[in-house]
Amino acid sequence: MTTPTLDASPGVRHITLDAGSVTLSGLLIEPDGPPRATVVALHGGGMSAGYFDGQAHPSTSLLALGASLGYTVLAVDRPGYGHSAAQLPEGATLAEQSAVLHAALDDFAARYDTGAGLFVLAHSYGGKLALTAAADDADDRWLGIDISGCGHRYAARLDQLPTDRRHPGHWTLNWGKLSLYPPNTFRFSTHLVKPMPPRERQEVARWAELFPGVAARVRVPVRLTFAEHETWWHHDEETVADLTARLAAPRVLVDRQPDTGHNISLGWAARAYHLRALGFLEECIAQRESAVPVPARV
Repeated sequence: MTTPTLDASPGVRHITLDAGSVTLSGLLIEPDGPPRATVVALHGGGMSAGYFDGQAHPSTSLLALGASLGYTVLAVDRPGYGHSAAQLPEGATLAEQSAVLHAALDDFAARYDTGAGLFVLAHSYGGKLALTAAADDADDRWLGIDISGCGHRYAARLDQLPTDRRHPGHWTLNWGKLSLYPPNTFRFSTHLVKPMPPRERQEVARWAELFPGVAARVRVPVRLTFAEHETWWHHDEETVADLTARLAAPRVLVDRQPDTGHNISLGWAARAYHLRALGFLEECIAQRESAVPVPARV
């Protein structure tokens, strides 16, 4: 089901996805004509799907940009957020979120044209889910994954994570300098901040333990972006080299995004980052198409 939404970019609609015992909500925009591919956007901890449709400035919306370039863009409220918050009041582990996400995307693919396939663009905690779900993707149906704001070794204290609206996490870690964001970003972003479910928060400390096993099962191309002012994660050359060495992905790229903080998709650098991510998607499409055998002429 889809319905129009207020306080969103033109053409963006609310959508619900049937994942069996759980119903996920999200935001959807489709291009004029058949989509080249479908971008599935996964938000971070203590956020929501609207993170990818920033309203402080037209240049920040991934949904608007993606549709203008011919892609369907589906921003999902992860399990424990949005519609499913009432069904999963304690949240869900990454393994459980992965199973729910796959079921929800099965429902989406059965109802919508996905073009060349699914490409996952994820931020922060959503990056952990993207990697976990890619590792669980037995059919390799994903074209690739693009992750910002997620590493494998924390540089910040875990007690600085968001808990609820009254305790949204360490401000400077999540955002960085005010000048990195358009005016009114924080006024427009108030409704995007959501409570981080308890079970999700409890599993945060286990990421360093979980990552090696997850990384060893990822079989699709991966691109990682670290903001210039990223302070949640260690992202020095040695740490990044260790991270990429653990990924079994056929191709791994690492990029640095200047003039931005952790919440890249809400900052002035959002459009530049999103264009780079969609450029990587085009490379993944070309790679997938070139690997398909061409039928012999008769």
